[in-house]
Amino acid sequence: MQKSFVWSVPTTELMKARKKRENVQRDFLKHTAQEIKSDMVRNRVSELNEYLVNAKDRKYQMWERNALSVDLWSEKILIRKLKYIHENPVRAGLCKYPEEYKYSSALLYKTGIDNPSTKLRGISYALS
Repeated sequence: MQKSFVWSVPTTELMKARKKRENVQRDFLKHTAQEIKSDMVRNRVSELNEYLVNAKDRKYQMWERNALSVDLWSEKILIRKLKYIHENPVRAGLCKYPEEYKYSSALLYKTGIDNPSTKLRGISYALS
């Protein structure tokens, strides 16, 4: 099952920290992959085998290599991309409405009610 994730680091913060976006993305992906793997070891060992790879430098591959990174320059672009991500399960035939998909944040954005499966908190954007 393919999942999407949106994250953002303001360019001004990167400049203050003197870090390149690519390095921040690399560190973010590495950290989240380790967290995902740890969660799977604790709670979903049977699913872990789906991420096995035959690589010299890793046993598991949680993220797509050279994952597409899209700059979100405005709230309008952010909302457009988020709507696209929320519609993916509908296009795949997994549900009729985005907010019905178990792993989607669409319910939170539509109603303000958090989906316990997503672990997202404190997001106040409303999608219309």
